Amino acid sequence: MEHARGLVPKTRSMALRIIGRLLTECFGSDAINIGTITPEQVRQFFAQEALRYSKPSSLASVVASLRGYFRYHVSLGDHVHGGLTSAMAYPANWKQSALPKTLTTEEVTQLVNALGRPGPSMRRADAIVRCALDLGLRSGEIAHLSLDDIDWRASTLTLRHTKGAREDLLPLPATTGEAIAAYLKQERPRTTNRAIFMRIMAPLDQPVGPDLVRKTIRQAYARAGLPYTRSHLLRHTMANRLLAGGSSL
Repeated sequence: MEHARGLVPKTRSMALRIIGRLLTECFGSDAINIGTITPEQVRQFFAQEALRYSKPSSLASVVASLRGYFRYHVSLGDHVHGGLTSAMAYPANWKQSALPKTLTTEEVTQLVNALGRPGPSMRRADAIVRCALDLGLRSGEIAHLSLDDIDWRASTLTLRHTKGAREDLLPLPATTGEAIAAYLKQERPRTTNRAIFMRIMAPLDQPVGPDLVRKTIRQAYARAGLPYTRSHLLRHTMANRLLAGGSSL
């Protein structure tokens, strides 16, 4: 899950709990024999799991976890019943029948105009908002940015901790680079840590986490007078701006 699929710790932990419940249901305290699990057992387990979730769309995690587990055993050469991966279907989810919510052009201007204010950690906040707004980075990707990821002469940024566990080379817009440079020169605490965005409260000498990135963006919305809380909204906004500019899906 970590090395081949690039799943984050929270997703891996959830998958292990789901798989553990299936194995306990099928074998109890007996030895595990994957080859004896039948599609009917998987369907019955799936029906039981459905009672744990308030929304059918949440069952997608159960399907993904079990299918990944069965495919893993197939890759090891273990005997697995051929119908296990097809015993479950992803539940229908039509909520994305329209494009996701994005900031309007006026709201983007309102957010940008609220940047540059004086105060503790304001340079860091401006740089974080710029990374999300100008590049569409996820909160985890922002938190994991390193000084070694930026090529200032080439104006590029290498994204090494993506959701798909791959490396992406992105252009570094002037507005983003200027915001990061201002933070590095004027506000970033002295440290040997190579992470760009550092904590200013205990534990010191540690990079910020995704939760702090999301909190920073929520606070930026509030300063701009915008009624939003989701940091991912800026990623959707970036995608919408690319489409409006002629980029393909």
